[in-house]
Amino acid sequence: MRILITLCLSILLLRSGGFYGSGVMQPLQYRYSVVQVYPHDSSAFTQGLAWDNGTVIEGTGLTGKSSLRRVELATGRVLQQIALPANIFGEGVTLFHDKIFQLTWKNKILFVWDSTNLQLLGSYPFPRQGWGLTHDNRYLIASDGSSTLYFLDPETFQETRRITVYSGASKVESLNELEYAKGRIYANIYKSDSIAIINPESGFVEGWVDLSELRKKQGIAHKEAILNGIMYDRINDKLYVTGKFWPKLYEICLLPPEES
Repeated sequence: MRILITLCLSILLLRSGGFYGSGVMQPLQYRYSVVQVYPHDSSAFTQGLAWDNGTVIEGTGLTGKSSLRRVELATGRVLQQIALPANIFGEGVTLFHDKIFQLTWKNKILFVWDSTNLQLLGSYPFPRQGWGLTHDNRYLIASDGSSTLYFLDPETFQETRRITVYSGASKVESLNELEYAKGRIYANIYKSDSIAIINPESGFVEGWVDLSELRKKQGIAHKEAILNGIMYDRINDKLYVTGKFWPKLYEICLLPPEES
């Protein structure tokens, strides 16, 4: 099993989608296996996840209930928690250079926190709705619910470039929570059970992962109990997913498509 875990994400670097005759990329349909299951706070409206040296940084949403948390992976226990102001709807988070960056939905504010003690370092204007947030070790990468991803300078928050995301010949709308892993951007799609694996240069979706079976296992009727939350442990090469109000968080291993 450990060999499988080591290789599973590396497969994505070796295999990418092919092209139609028109030059449009055809995404691959990846499979997955569940490696480990962990408890997760079922009251958490999960908007973003980030890995921090063995603990989970989680941003939650809903007006009046939004928070920033540090969570113990093995138990799901909240170790630290900061409540956002009552008028704030929290969104995606990412950890970069010992700072936690956290978006807000319609408030057009970007919060920056100290990753060691969750103390607020500053709040900055953000020019659009905030949805998902990650980084590629150089730039912050943000989504706003459209088909566009924005690359931002982590010091000035000025846009340096943007890409439009396509799956085949169609734009992919409702890009939500983001994670950067092994040179690709992983994106939740709002109200979808799938994760898109995006080339950060071209914007083409190189692969899809259907996680509908994981959502069904939650047994939650709430319409907002959707897949939302992707986290990558770069040191140990582990990928985690969860959803809003989900009682479980999963370590998964991505597997190549079945041969036809």
